[in-house]
Amino acid sequence: MNVVRGTWLVFHRQVHQIVRSPIWIFLSILDPLVYLFLFAPLLRRALDAPTTGAAYDTFVPGLLVLLALFGGMFAGFAMLVELRAGMVERARVTPMSTVALLLGRCLKDVVVLLFQAVIVTVVAMLFGMTVRLGELLLAYLLVGLIALFMSALSNGAALALKTEGILSPLINTLGHPLLMLSGILLPLALAPVWLQNVAQANPFSWTVDGMRALFEGNAGDPVVWQSFLIVGTLTVVSVFWASRQFARAIR
Repeated sequence: MNVVRGTWLVFHRQVHQIVRSPIWIFLSILDPLVYLFLFAPLLRRALDAPTTGAAYDTFVPGLLVLLALFGGMFAGFAMLVELRAGMVERARVTPMSTVALLLGRCLKDVVVLLFQAVIVTVVAMLFGMTVRLGELLLAYLLVGLIALFMSALSNGAALALKTEGILSPLINTLGHPLLMLSGILLPLALAPVWLQNVAQANPFSWTVDGMRALFEGNAGDPVVWQSFLIVGTLTVVSVFWASRQFARAIR
């Protein structure tokens, strides 16, 4: 069975499981809306933005990166459930490649996060945010790459560690510095110079800058293609590593 067909079969099964749980739709929408309604209103005064829409223009790109970052990070917990249920072990008898077995699961996470991104964007537009369609589609593509990168990384870590007792603190240990050093909630331009310099080593600070450039209508800004290059490279590496972990798990 080729990789494309195998990926589609796994993806279809994963999505079908989600659709059968109506509570998922409510929960997937609620989390990003909490940020929009309870945090974003504070930003107009904090950023000295001329309008509420301008504040959302700055905040929403970072929020989309936040959703992809943490949404992908927690994908590994679903893998642990499947590992304990013996579903990973059953993959031994299938003719699917380990890349397909991994990608089908990761692409499900990508679809979930893009669904959230669309909801966030539509609601933010009701508050005055403006973005052109072409740049918005590029932003969604970047969000999808981030989600794929983090989902593969999380699934690979789950297969390697095989326990929530280590995976959970690992996510917290890595997640919070990545969040603070990315300018997701507030632009790093407000930070002291030393913190801005440290943040240059964080790939997500580049992606946030790229996202904000897209929402500002500056698709030709070098930081846009730089962010795509960085995230694209990390995605390829993480998928390769995670697929090898999957292969080891089903031997």
